[in-house]
Amino acid sequence: MTEKDEVKFRQLILPHFEAAFNLARWLTKSEVDASDVLQDASIKAFRYINTMKSEHPRAWFLQIVRNTSYTLLKSKKMYVEMDFENEIEDTNPNAEEILSEHTSALELHEALNELAVPYREILILRELEEMSYEEIAEMLQVPLGTVMSRLARGRELLRKKLILKGTKL
Repeated sequence: MTEKDEVKFRQLILPHFEAAFNLARWLTKSEVDASDVLQDASIKAFRYINTMKSEHPRAWFLQIVRNTSYTLLKSKKMYVEMDFENEIEDTNPNAEEILSEHTSALELHEALNELAVPYREILILRELEEMSYEEIAEMLQVPLGTVMSRLARGRELLRKKLILKGTKL
């Protein structure tokens, strides 16, 4: 690697380390595993920095973090493939506002942790990391409509989990 590669890595990737660690922690449910994922993903990103064709370095790096997290989860037999064919429409377009008004951080954290990884990740990327639908679609390598439908389904599942916990929505 050249000094130019190192500069490019520092400028384009380092600013997204916090988001990367947060995503890895939410996916793996472990700070130790998240640290390992971040280290492995950083090495891969550094090694392939010159192959990045994306206009969104954050999405590119988070895709590497996501894939590295899934590899770890699969090796620990903690990942379950999801069938997205039966996704539903978002019947409550203001779900995130309602949740934030009536839910404690602890209740929300617990409910998010109970969601299947694909729904948890899309909620984290959109609501906590504030990524655009386009960035998420690029990162997950899915159509924009898929991002919107998974997000709607994730919000609905989260809402139902919070209702089951007795949270008044």
